[in-house]
Amino acid sequence: MQGPRWVRGPLLAVLGVTPLLTAGAQGAERDKDKLVFGTLHGHSSWSIDAYGLGNRSGPDKAYRFARGEEVDDTSGNAVKLKLPLDFFMLSDHSEMLGTAPKLTEKGSAVYDTPVAKLVQEGKATEAFTMISGAIISGKPLEGLGDPKVAASLWSEYVAYAEKYNDPGKFTTFIGYEWTSLPGGANMHRNVIFRDSQIPEVPFTALDSDRPEDLWTAMENWRTQGMDVFAMSHNGNASLGKMFAFTDSDGKFFTTEYAQRRKLNEPLHEAGQVKGVSMAHPQFSPNDEFADFELWNYYLPAGAPVPPLRSNYVREAWKMGLQLKKVIGENPFMFGLKGGSDTHGTINTFEEFDNRGNHSLMDNTAQKRMFARAGQSESVKGGSLFLNPGTLTGVWVSENERGPIFDALQRRESYATSGTRIKLRMFAGYDYGEDLLSAADWVDRAYAGGVPMGGELPLADRPPKIAVWAMKSPISANLDRIQVIKLWSDGIRDYEKIYDVALSDGRRVDPATGKAPPLASTVDVSNATYSNDIGAAELKAVWTDPDFTAGEEAVYYVRVLEIPTPRWSTFDAVALGVEPATTVPATLQERAWSSPVWLVEQAQP
Repeated sequence: MQGPRWVRGPLLAVLGVTPLLTAGAQGAERDKDKLVFGTLHGHSSWSIDAYGLGNRSGPDKAYRFARGEEVDDTSGNAVKLKLPLDFFMLSDHSEMLGTAPKLTEKGSAVYDTPVAKLVQEGKATEAFTMISGAIISGKPLEGLGDPKVAASLWSEYVAYAEKYNDPGKFTTFIGYEWTSLPGGANMHRNVIFRDSQIPEVPFTALDSDRPEDLWTAMENWRTQGMDVFAMSHNGNASLGKMFAFTDSDGKFFTTEYAQRRKLNEPLHEAGQVKGVSMAHPQFSPNDEFADFELWNYYLPAGAPVPPLRSNYVREAWKMGLQLKKVIGENPFMFGLKGGSDTHGTINTFEEFDNRGNHSLMDNTAQKRMFARAGQSESVKGGSLFLNPGTLTGVWVSENERGPIFDALQRRESYATSGTRIKLRMFAGYDYGEDLLSAADWVDRAYAGGVPMGGELPLADRPPKIAVWAMKSPISANLDRIQVIKLWSDGIRDYEKIYDVALSDGRRVDPATGKAPPLASTVDVSNATYSNDIGAAELKAVWTDPDFTAGEEAVYYVRVLEIPTPRWSTFDAVALGVEPATTVPATLQERAWSSPVWLVEQAQP
């Protein structure tokens, strides 16, 4: 079944990159047997801003909670993940990493600094305002810029990741957040290392707030035997800079720039507590599911900002096709990953057990329901517009650093809105309609095509997309699977959304191109739902009905669960109040695959 809808976009010009997987090239090297879920983005009290929000829980608690231990949340209540994470990277801000907890620790290298004295005198707000200003300006405060101190704290920080790494059971990665905020535009990147080969100190935004300089640092590290790459996040808060057509100097992209960006930044975070960056209804007006956990605010001030096209992932993928026609490379050939960006050390990712993500600012249902902009420099626009974060899914041979890192680097990963949906997606030309019924269908799919994240060379016939999804063991049934196609004719760019697998015997209405919605089972007054509708498993082999020979395109998959209560509805029930009217009472959790690029010439 297939129901297209499309929207025409204005002409855009930018550049391009090329993918890491090509048809038939990854068979022997692929990882496929285990699905692991994890997060690559979160903060403890070792991040200056988290400490300033009242967080006093360090890295140790973050790792223990992620691997499934019961710990205390910020309010002192016991909390435990319903399902432990398989892998985890703590990504505290590298700028003055670990400094905050040491400001009141007698004998520490920073205890006698002027800013530490302010904290010790009870002037924490003044102190952290100074620290934030120093980070934004790129000028360290007196006593906080000593390289020896930075190296010592980095070494201590790395030791936590090494301590908790348990290959085969719970994998930890060494990494950090590079916190660039030029003019208030979020240009943050999370940096991940493959193993224990790491630099003496991280490259921070105090060294440079230009992404190109971060790339240079990583390129230099690679010459020294360090495997590393960066992952951008929060395009939605970048003031249009994340996927703009110009570099840090305001110059139009070059082919070299596009190639460097592709190499150094293979992934973007689909969403996190401060909003989902996948799409916006203003740019996808015919997509009834585009309006999902949107967050459009200016980070430093918390003021609303209008949506900009170059803030969003789907638009970037379309613009990348346009750019390739101009400069011969596509700078926006990135895949997807998930993350939380919690500043409270722990994060549940679940709507039914949201404990907040900004420490003392939103650690109770009362604060989350009624906080508003102006009460907190962290909870922009009020906690109601935040969410519990997203997860990363990766299929690997073993739950170890190497296989996970390699899969992420080649973009064979996907993101979910926090649920544990299982998802596979392949593209090829010779998949039979019965492919997904074969016991060895995954082997056949790899042998005859490419998985998500890969490149499929153009042929004289339409590609086939094989997609399979299974519900989370602790969440709702599935509503549908959609294939989203993006392409450009050189003048305009386009998108079409196809419902390729629907639950409950529904079919696409040929007149509207849309499938009828399921009747919701959600009882808002009690924050409950039923799995009497939907499907535990959906799958399809779909052939593009609108294929044009010689036309490059992007294909990715979106899987939707049936409607369930949003976290704010659970909080409203707990408080005995009506759900907020400024946010939806229900939502449809989802998964987004990394794309497959249909290209004229795939890169090996």
